Parts: sequence; C-alpha cells; structure tokens
Amino acid sequence: MATTPFELARIAANAADSKKATDITLLDLEGLSDVCDYFLICTADNPRMISSVVDEIEEKVKKNTGLGPLSHEGRGGASWVLLDYGSVVVHVFLPEARDYYRLERLWGDAPQVDVV
Repeated sequence: MATTPFELARIAANAADSKKATDITLLDLEGLSDVCDYFLICTADNPRMISSVVDEIEEKVKKNTGLGPLSHEGRGGASWVLLDYGSVVVHVFLPEARDYYRLERLWGDAPQVDVV
C-alpha cells in the first residue's frame, strides 16, 4: 500500500519531534500549490541539531515508507535544510532563518494541520 502525503508528513514530523525540533508546523498546500501537497516546517537550535533532525527524518521516512528525498539543499552548517519528497517538502530552520523567511506567513492561506 502506498504512503499518502499526509502519512509521510506525519512520519517526518514525529521524527523531527523525537530529535527535539520545535515549532513543528504542517501546512496543507493541496489546491494552493502545484509543487507539493504539504510543507513541514520546524526549528532546530543550532547547525548540529539541524543535521541530527534531518538525519532522523531521512532515516524514519526511509524505514517506514521506503522513500528517500528526491533532492535536498543546505547541508553542512547551513541555517536552512530542505528535503524534497515530492508531495511533501520538509524545511528545518535555525530560529533566525525561520524568522527571516516566514514561510507560514508567505503561505498564509494554507491551513495548518496537527501532526505531533
């Protein structure tokens, strides 16, 4: 049975939560974007924590769905890492980068969904 985009987002959100990511937000972009169905956005306190959160997300999604990201951007001390799973795009930010880019405000019409 194929994994739905929401199930993939929930697995990724729980993985981020298990590594102490904060402010975990899932935006439902269905009908608002042709790019993906969901944005999962979370915050990590420092670059090392970003790496830990991203590794956990990749591991748990692979283990539970067999899927790996189609692409990823921003490893190696970056303030923002993006994992593109096609229907779900995961954003892991340092606090100041999240404040700067404000994806929740940019996608203000998108409903927030509880996942954690």
